[in-house]
Parts: sequence; structure tokens; C-alpha cells
Amino acid sequence: MMKKNFLYFTVMAIAVSLGSCKKELDTNPQERITLDNYYKTQADAFTGLVAIYDRFAFQSGGLYDKSAIMDVASDDQLAGGGSSGDINDLQVMQNYTLNASTGPHGYLWNRGYSGIFRANVLLSKIDAIPMDAALKARYIAETKAMRAAFYFDLVTFFKNVPLIEGVVEIGDIYNITQAPPASIYAYVEKDLNDAIPNLPNTVPAATEGGRLTKGAAQALLGKVLLYEKKWQAAADQFAVVNGTAPGVSPSVYGYKLYPVFGDLWKPANKFNSESIIEFVHSSKSNGNWSAAGNSEGNLLSITTGPRGYSKVLSTAPDYFSGYSFLVFTKDFFDFIHKDPRNAATVANLDSLQTNGIAKYTPGYNNTGYFFAKYMGLTTQAAATIPELNFGIDEYEIRLADTYLMEAEALMNAGAAVGAGSRAYILLNAVRARVGLNPVAVTQDNIEKERRLELAGEGQRFPDLVRWGKAAATLKFKGFIAGRHEVFPIPQNELNNTKLEQNKEWGGTK
Repeated sequence: MMKKNFLYFTVMAIAVSLGSCKKELDTNPQERITLDNYYKTQADAFTGLVAIYDRFAFQSGGLYDKSAIMDVASDDQLAGGGSSGDINDLQVMQNYTLNASTGPHGYLWNRGYSGIFRANVLLSKIDAIPMDAALKARYIAETKAMRAAFYFDLVTFFKNVPLIEGVVEIGDIYNITQAPPASIYAYVEKDLNDAIPNLPNTVPAATEGGRLTKGAAQALLGKVLLYEKKWQAAADQFAVVNGTAPGVSPSVYGYKLYPVFGDLWKPANKFNSESIIEFVHSSKSNGNWSAAGNSEGNLLSITTGPRGYSKVLSTAPDYFSGYSFLVFTKDFFDFIHKDPRNAATVANLDSLQTNGIAKYTPGYNNTGYFFAKYMGLTTQAAATIPELNFGIDEYEIRLADTYLMEAEALMNAGAAVGAGSRAYILLNAVRARVGLNPVAVTQDNIEKERRLELAGEGQRFPDLVRWGKAAATLKFKGFIAGRHEVFPIPQNELNNTKLEQNKEWGGTK
């Protein structure tokens, strides 16, 4: 994600082109910016690209993002907050009381299709823009890779979604219909395969950190193929990303497990050797409460912090007082408690308070076990409106994730999994990084490792769904088999359109 300051004119172009039909009698046409007269220069193309990145890492003005939704949907975390109605979209996700009109799925739909709209606009205009051919090819590749990511999320979450390949005229918007999921997956694969050759192997972190690379697109393609159960094809993509000697030497793209697990979430370690797709946040964007979702700060840093936190002893952790969302369950705490990743993952506020080290005010769903990875510290806080301007980045995909996905793909493809096999090396490289002994490559061990390693990173719920284990695991939260594996199509998208509700939600699709 790049600075939203670049987005103003692109957003204005979209707004003007989709504006009212009244005659602009009082407007100087030389001052108007439209889609037809905007995309003329290389600078315009770059601004359009930034606009797509903006949707890629978009956070809701309701103070949550995709990762937060997936976290509260899982068995490991609860919504928390100040009350049962605090950030209601997360509360209804936690309890599985969402419906077509209420819940966070509207954000997911809008994030995806606004990103696809921006991608389609740029792709429709960029061929006519005079600019360096190699740079143009890169912009197109980045755009297609992000469009693929948007579609992958949409088909994963909603199953039956429209396939919009170009810029849709206003009069045709209400006539769009849904495509078969297989068509969406095929389109995602094609976009990623088109993109990979024209993306750079690496980017300079200081000036282009967060932009997509070959490895990022290949990792995403591997994940898409994994979700399609195309096991060997997925493993082949991951093999390039993960390298010939996982856990020992860097891959061709320079990826290597970061040596200290807990340091992955320090702002000083942005764009480290483990980061593959990273959503960039800044402490300098001056985000404010007039449009909290437009802040470049990481909103998880404030929402996950403990309410009313204060130190009793000077040795107490330096947590910034927050809103107590996404607390871990007692079951998860018991699961991770003796694992070396516990301290970097869980902040045990009850222990701190019981031992007279610090104080906090228990919130709703309080368990005392807080999500530590993205939690803000006072030493990281920005000078102005600190709660909205924490600069801790989020990982969309990191190397430990791709190691575990490749091991899973190899196992399901029928490859060797015994000691010394590639699947065995991949799984146990993740464990060795935190000082754990090797284990056998089994479905159960892969599931356990993903739960421990990726806790709070938005992976648990999609994992449970694709493994067919969501209904049994999430029954205690109200999950209904045959319904909650997908989200309902938002009601606003159904009104006066040809879209059909998913059959899981009473529709016909």
C-alpha cells in the first residue's frame, strides 16, 4: 500500500464520471477531471496504480479489516470491545448472527469490487499512455496481480460473484449476473500467470516496499491452486518461492525465515526476508477521526490494546491503552501457552494485573489474553492522534505460511513425507526457527503448526473452511453447517439487480 495523497485525482475522476446526470451549466469544463481526460501521462498511470494498492490494504471506517473479520470468525478469538454492540459487525461475525443486511461482508464485497473497478479502469487506459514499455508492462502486471487477489477473496468468501472483465457502463451495472466459481478461479489463475513474467524479482524497500513482486504473485498463485486442491501445481509454485534449501539458504527471490519470530512485528523490521505480501502502514499519515478508515495507520494496533492500561511497575510492558478487541479464548491460550511463540502472540494481561505489574479495565468477552502481534506500544505512537497512526505493517502472506502450504500440498499430492523429504524439511524449518524438535508430516501436525504460527493473522477461519472442519470446530459459536461456509451476498447488492442470493442464505444461486 502506498500513500493515499496520490489518490485524490483518481478518486475525483471516478466520482465525477459516476456523478449525477444534471447539466454542468455552472462548471468550467477546463477544470473538470474525468476518466477520458485524466489518464494521459506516466504520472497519471502511477496514480491509478496507487489507487488500486489503496483498496488492496483497505481498512474499514468501522475500525476493522479482512484479518480482523477472519480472526473473530475463528475458534481462537472473540470480538471483545466495550460491549456486545461495540463494532457490531465483528460481534455478529463472532456469534454467526450476521445476515444479508448486517455484518462485515459488505466491507469485503466493496473492498473487492472497488479494487477491481480501479484495476479495470487502469487496464483500459494504460495502452494509450506514452511511457517506457517495460515500466508499462510492470504496471499492468501489478494491476492484474491485485485484481486476481480481489477476485480470489471474493470467490473464497462469497462463492457466487460477478466476473467483471472491463469497465462497465452505468446503464449496465444493474444487469450484471454471477459467474460459476470455476470461471472466477480460472480468471484468477490467468491474471497471475500473465503478471508473473513482468514483475520484478525484488524491489528496493526504501522506495518501493509493499509493491508486488514475482514471488508475491507466485505465492498467491500457489495459494489459489491449494484452495482448488490442485496439489502438485500448488507445490510447484511454492517450490520457487520457498527455494531449494528451505530454512537454510534464501530462495531465488531472497526469502528466508526471519531469525527471531517475535521481531517480525517490530516496525523497524518492515519488508524483512520473510515478508512476501505486506500491507504497509505509516505513523506519519496524520489520519484523523473524520475518516478513520482512510488512515495509513494500522487500526489493529489500537483496537487490540487493553482498555485503561497503566503500568504499576516500571518494568511493565509498554502497551498503548486501546479498545480490547480480538481477545484470545482460554482454549487457545492453553494450546499455545507452552509453545515458544506464546509471548509474541499472547499478552497475558490478567497475569500482569494479578502480579501487581500493571492494571487494565476488563472489556466485553474479557479473557485476559490479548492479541500481541500488532498491539501498539507507547514508544511507537505518533505525536498526533496516535490511536490512528501506528506504523506496524500486516502480513498478507509470509514465508512460514508458504512453507506450511507447500508441505500440505506435497502431502496431498502423494509426495514423500518421511524424514529428509522436502515436506518434512518445510514443516520442521518453521518449528526449528523457534527451537522446537521435528514432527512427522501429517494433516494434524500441519493444522496444529498453522494454528500456532499464524495465530491472529486471518488464516485460521479460511483454513477450517477449506479443511471441512469449520462446522465441528465452530459449533460453539453458532456456526451452522451448510450455511456459514460462505457469506451472504450483501442486500444492497441484490436490490434492483440481477444478482441472486446464495442458496445457503435462502437464495437460488
